[in-house]
Amino acid sequence: MSNQQANDPLNFMRNMWGNMGFSLPGMVAPTFDLDELDKRIKDMKAVEGWLRMNLSMLQMTIQSLEMQRTTVSAVQTMTKMATDTAKSMAAGSDETTAPPQPDFLNAAVDPEKTAFSEAAMWPWQMMQQMREQLQHSAEAAAAAVNEAVETPPEKPASRRAKK
Repeated sequence: MSNQQANDPLNFMRNMWGNMGFSLPGMVAPTFDLDELDKRIKDMKAVEGWLRMNLSMLQMTIQSLEMQRTTVSAVQTMTKMATDTAKSMAAGSDETTAPPQPDFLNAAVDPEKTAFSEAAMWPWQMMQQMREQLQHSAEAAAAAVNEAVETPPEKPASRRAKK
């Protein structure tokens, strides 16, 4: 009998699995039943699909949180810039002795209200800057035309005069 045990290479493994107290059917011998294999493949593909769906939902959640963080950061930066601008405007107006301003203008310089009032004025300021640029361009073009009209270019000497 000891000779048979020496020739059996799986005897050591059988003894080890047998002493564990529970059986592991998948570990002992793989199945050769095609229906069982098809069932396992189908189950694993279902798990794969579920995991892919969860992965895509996780990626979308991460992307939306990144976009939200970027938006909040941009809003905070714009608010800080507007507040700093309002404070500098308020400090600049305190240094000069100007006539008292109406209440609605004082409210516009208030740093707490300025973030939104400054944001509301950005389109107007942009349009004013564009108008000024166009006006300067038009003035420069008109000046160039006036110079061209006032000083006509000299005509070259005609060739008949050479004969």
